[in-house]
Amino acid sequence: MSAAAAFFYLFAGVTVASGFMVIASRNPVASVLYLILAFVNAAGLFVMMGAEFLAMILVVVYVGAVAVLFLFVVMMLDVDFAQLRQGFQRYLPIGALIGAVFLIELVLVVGTWNIDPDLLQAPLGPLASTEGLTNTQALGRVLYTDYVFYFQLAGLILLTAMIGAIVLTLRDRPGVKRQNIAVQNARTQAAAVETRKVPSRQGVEV
Repeated sequence: MSAAAAFFYLFAGVTVASGFMVIASRNPVASVLYLILAFVNAAGLFVMMGAEFLAMILVVVYVGAVAVLFLFVVMMLDVDFAQLRQGFQRYLPIGALIGAVFLIELVLVVGTWNIDPDLLQAPLGPLASTEGLTNTQALGRVLYTDYVFYFQLAGLILLTAMIGAIVLTLRDRPGVKRQNIAVQNARTQAAAVETRKVPSRQGVEV
């Protein structure tokens, strides 16, 4: 067995085992840690395939941001998991039925899957030459040339969604001061600065 095959089986095996432990672990903190392990090993598989950019994004974004955020939320929130499991037995039959239906559908789809040989021979469109370029450079060249407007549109959609989420979840709390941007922008020098004549050797009452 070659070294590449050995690393592939190692990364793939750990990824599958970690993914199973994510749903099998009773401790939610351990589930998040297993999820991080699965992401790291999936990044190793991407590196073996020559997609180092996807591996970097998987580690930086999903491991460094999303999974760590999940871990902080699980550890900081005082969630009563025993109370959450009280209704598990009651909803187990209907859950098992829905799971069986999805499993049957997946088996039928995979069992009847056929690939047209013509699709493998003819590409969908002209591909840019990537000779002498790394995976990251080739992806950046295609993304910022052929699909630059779609990329900017996706950024605007995400920005709008972020602003909408902030506006919908922002609530006034008693005792918490909030900034009024309109009032701050309307302030003038006369209203912001007050000059007082202080007598010698006397303090100022604020």
